[in-house]
Formats: sequence, structure tokens, C-alpha cells
Amino acid sequence: MATFTAVKNKTQTASAMANVMEYVTQRKKTMLGDRWLVTGSNCVAQSSYLEMVTTKQRFKKTDGRQFYHFVQSFSEDDNLTPEEVNTIGVEFAQKQFPDFEVLVATHIDTDHLHNHLVVNSVSCVNGRKLHQNADDLQQHRKVNDEICIAHGLSVLEPPQKRSRKKQMRPGEYQAGLRGDSWKLDLIHTINEALEYVDDRESFIEFMGNEGYQVIWADNRKHITFTCPNGSKCRDSSLHDETFLKENLETLFIYRQATGFCPRTLEPNEGWMSEAVNGLVRLGRSLENSADLPPLPSPPTWTDSKQRRRETIKKLAMGQKLSGDQKQNWQPTMW
Repeated sequence: MATFTAVKNKTQTASAMANVMEYVTQRKKTMLGDRWLVTGSNCVAQSSYLEMVTTKQRFKKTDGRQFYHFVQSFSEDDNLTPEEVNTIGVEFAQKQFPDFEVLVATHIDTDHLHNHLVVNSVSCVNGRKLHQNADDLQQHRKVNDEICIAHGLSVLEPPQKRSRKKQMRPGEYQAGLRGDSWKLDLIHTINEALEYVDDRESFIEFMGNEGYQVIWADNRKHITFTCPNGSKCRDSSLHDETFLKENLETLFIYRQATGFCPRTLEPNEGWMSEAVNGLVRLGRSLENSADLPPLPSPPTWTDSKQRRRETIKKLAMGQKLSGDQKQNWQPTMW
């Protein structure tokens, strides 16, 4: 099982970098017989510190962050030799930091073999400063897994993403009941739009007629709404995952595939995850059979004020706005 982690080094000075490099290259940790398992990528291991400092001075970037430190660990079950571990570490450095000096030191003094990678914060090619965040770390782990799989090694299962829905604040709830919340007005308008539309264009047009600007682009993760009062809001802030871009896209695909009728209820809670996980199977079923699931019967709509009050209460309680709570219809598409 191969893992890749970042080491937080709060002290970012040239001497701190030297101390880390001195630690990771200790001979008692890196010597295998007469072989020193320390390798440089874009630098010579023995002079790596001097080369990194010289690079910073050459491009006049000697302040701020000095280095990044990562650890690449391997399971005993992988049966790797120390030389193979070092080779994999160098391969990773060349792939992920092709323009930066990297010191790769393989430690063999513990139960599991592991590499320490010390990366210069300034590119030796063009002087660009290296910046790293959580997304970069995830990308490093992905590439690390790809390299390990190519070498026939085991990797960890990718973590399951958990959605964190923003809860409604008490003040927002009370404002909604008074009819003073622009966000609840937006949610109410989206709900009305979804009673009639079956594609993105119609949705944007409906919202525009109600005074809302909608930015829904393929190269953006979220839908952004601009309200008549100028307030802006992302789909992820609307207290209901049904309004997320990916879920609305799935909803419209489902509607077009099943022949949506305006003001007709969708399946009750739980249908969205079924649709998201089964679009491919839906396509196959459409190719192989003309039998489609029956649509639920139209609902009996209450007056606008009552519907608004019920909407606010459901959102405040963290419930989805998926239709009449009395409906127990479950899709049998797949």
C-alpha cells in the first residue's frame, strides 16, 4: 500500500531547509552497504543545497517559502528493494516537479521503506515560484498511485467525497417567513422554473423573465445566480443539493429521456442519486427497450404563500425539495 503525504515545515528559512536536508540524508538512514540511496532530480545530490540556494539568488527570490517536504511510503507487502523505492521516488519527482530541483532520500531504517522528497520553491528553469495547496496534494497522490500501479504495487482506495450542505441560519429562516429573504425568493423562483422546464436554455430563459441572471457555463463548476437586487449566489449555497449544477443537468437528461410534462412531480427523495449513478444504464435501456417508467400523477398545488412557508421549513430542516412528501414513487429504470 503506497501513500503520499506532505510534511508541514512552519519555519521557512535557508537554514531550516539545510536542517531538513541534513536530516533526510543521514547515512545511518540511507546507506545500503556501500550505496548511498540519495538522488537528485535536476541537481546533484551532494551539492543539492548549494544548487537550490544559487537558483533562488539567480532569480532574486530568496524570501518567503524556501522548500516543500513530502514523504512517499510503501507497504512491506509490496516487497520492494531500497533501490526500487529510490527509483520510484525519482520518477515521481521528474513527473510532478520537472522544472524544480528535488532531493530524493530513501530511508531504510524503519519497518517500511519510504522516500523523503525536498523540493526547491523556485524553478531552476524559469524562476517561477512553486505554490502548493490541497488540490495539488490530491493530484500528487493520484500520480503517485498511477506510478505505483505501473510498478505492480497496491494503492489506497480513493476517499469518498462527502457533501457538506450549508445549514440555514435562524435569521435567514425568520427573514424567509417574513418574505424579506432574497435567497428564499431565488429558491422559490427556481422551484417554479423546475415545474415547467426540461433543459438548461429554458431554465435560463425562465429565470431571466423573472429578473434573474444565470451564469451556467461548461467550464465552471457552479451555477451563479444574480438576483434582481444585485445579490449573487452559487448553487452550492441554496440549501438543497437538487440545485447543484451536476444534479440539474442530470434532471434535464432524465426529463428529456422520459418525456417530461410541465407541472408534473419528479420521483420522491432518493431519485437523484439513482439517476446520477445510472445514466449509462438509462441509455442502454432506451436502446434496448421502449418500456419507460410511468410518470407520477400531477400534484395538487397549494396557494403560493402556503407553498413558500412549507419550502422554508423543509430547507431549514435540511430536507430536499423533491416533491410531494406523500409520494412514495421509486424509479425502476435500471
